[in-house]
This record gives sequence, structure tokens and C-alpha cells, in this order.
Amino acid sequence: MTFRSLLFLLFCLAFLPLIQSELDVNYYQKTCPKFKEIVQKTVIDKQQTTPTTAAAALRLFFHDCMLGGCDASVLVSSNAFNTAERDADINLSLPGDGFDVVARAKNALELECPGVVSCADVLAEAARDLVVIVGGPFYEVRLGRRDGLESKAKDAEGKYPKPTMTLSKIISIFASKGFSLQEMVALSGAHTIGFSHCSQFSYRIFNFSKTSASDPAMNSMYVEGLKKLCANASKDPGMSAFNDVMTPGKFDNMYYRNLQRGLGLLATDTALWLDKRTKSFVDLYAANQNKFFQDFANAMIKVSNLDIKTGNQGEIRHRCDTFNSLQR
Repeated sequence: MTFRSLLFLLFCLAFLPLIQSELDVNYYQKTCPKFKEIVQKTVIDKQQTTPTTAAAALRLFFHDCMLGGCDASVLVSSNAFNTAERDADINLSLPGDGFDVVARAKNALELECPGVVSCADVLAEAARDLVVIVGGPFYEVRLGRRDGLESKAKDAEGKYPKPTMTLSKIISIFASKGFSLQEMVALSGAHTIGFSHCSQFSYRIFNFSKTSASDPAMNSMYVEGLKKLCANASKDPGMSAFNDVMTPGKFDNMYYRNLQRGLGLLATDTALWLDKRTKSFVDLYAANQNKFFQDFANAMIKVSNLDIKTGNQGEIRHRCDTFNSLQR
């Protein structure tokens, strides 16, 4: 490491606590006292109408934070000047209900306290509230983030885990953001809710190899059910299956118990239990839901603080899908 690099590292370490300290769970207590109430009412209404909203918002939040930090950059729409993050190939499958619930909450907040609450904070708070609504753990969300000033599709390459990646590659992606193996496995538990399109796992159930029609790591009865479900997936790309076949709408530890039974939907899910580096954590969470909840909550707090922007590092967008300056 050069002397200049060392000085820069020391500078970052010195000022990181100052940036983090600007976030506060009561950040809007004086400027928008109904913030939490408005977000909570919005997400409850949306979840009751569309039960897939919780999984959609949780995935949206993760995708936002993993690229450039939790700055609502994934919410920005493309325009004539820029192809935004949400139009990167890996983000095209992000469910619309996640975007919709954030937009609804932001619109309500703009009527109550215009120009005060960032979209980044709305997304972080909404994701947490939705996790709780479907049975998951509560964790504090510190507030005061600014919305990012940049959103580029080209920056998304290699920043997110993909079902076709090796576990080693996925581990390296999480490690690059400072997450341990155990934190990665805990965050993977988000797959206890939500769904995946047939295109993401069909190779596991149709013509898997020359010696096996399907992935032998999968439960045979599960495979047969998935084959029927995805039989017409080539004609209907929207066909999908629940990530957790047993309790798809409930946030619990069933995801890990499923992995032990050969009921992992994605190859990367199954790999968590088959690989000796991560198997012990899967077994731990399968046996102890309270431990899973505790570790998931702590890991989500860590996610929510990734590369946050405060002060003049960002802005408070008037609309979550558009920068305040259309030229960006």
C-alpha cells in the first residue's frame, strides 16, 4: 500500500463514524412527525391487497444497497440522457409492487411534509415494516439518508448474486461489501418469502446432465411438481415458483429446513447446504429460528448502512423515479 493510499484509508476511517452518526431513528421527529405512521399505513394497505409486496420491497432494498449504497438509485427511471440501474438486465425482474409501495408512501409523505423525506429512507423503512408484517423480526432503521445523484445500468454488472454463479463467486460479492459467511447465509434467508421465475431454475429440472434428467440434489417429488408448473414457461416467461414451497407467505426459518430436505429452488440455495463452508450455518438456522431472526436483523442493519449519503452527497427527490435535475 502506498503512503497516499494509507492516508486516504485513514481519512475514510476517521470520517465514517461522523457520517454514520448523522443517521438517527428519530431523524424526522420534528420535520415530519407522521413519517413512520404514514409509511406503516401505506405498506399495510399494499400488503393486504398484494401479498407479494413484502418480498418485492425486500429484494428491491437489497438491490439498491448493493450497488452504490442505500440511496434509492435503483428507483430511478431511464431517460433520454441515461440508462438507469433498474434497466440493467439483472434488475428487469424486480417486481413492480416494490416500486409501487415506495411511490405510494413517498406521495403521501410529500402531501404531509413536502421535500423532507428521502426516497432512500422510505425504501429502508418500508422494507423493514413489511418484513415485520409477514412475521419477521423487527430491527431499528436509522434515518437521514440522501437520495443518490447517479444511477447507471452499466455499473450493475457483477454486483449482485445470480442463480448461475458459483458459491465462491457469491461469497466474494458479499465479502466485498464487508459481510461474513454467516451474515451472507442469514441474508439468504430472505428467500423464505418471494418467488423466482422458471427461467432461473429450469435447467435443474429439465435435461440437467447426460446422466440425470434433473439435479440429483433436489427432492424427486419436488422436481415433478416444478416440471408441471414450468411446462409452458417458454411460452409464458412470467411463470414462477415460490422460493419456499412450504410457507411461502410467512417469514420464518422454513427456507433452511427446506434446504435440508432437497427443497431448495435455486442452485445457489442448495449450494449453501451442500458446501462445507456454509452448511453449519444452514443447520443452525434450521434448528433455531430465534437465532436466524437475530442474525438476519443485525445483517439487515448492516445492509441499511452501506455507503450511505448525507448532506450535499445527495438530494431529497421530489419523485423517487426522477432526479430533481432531469439532465442527470
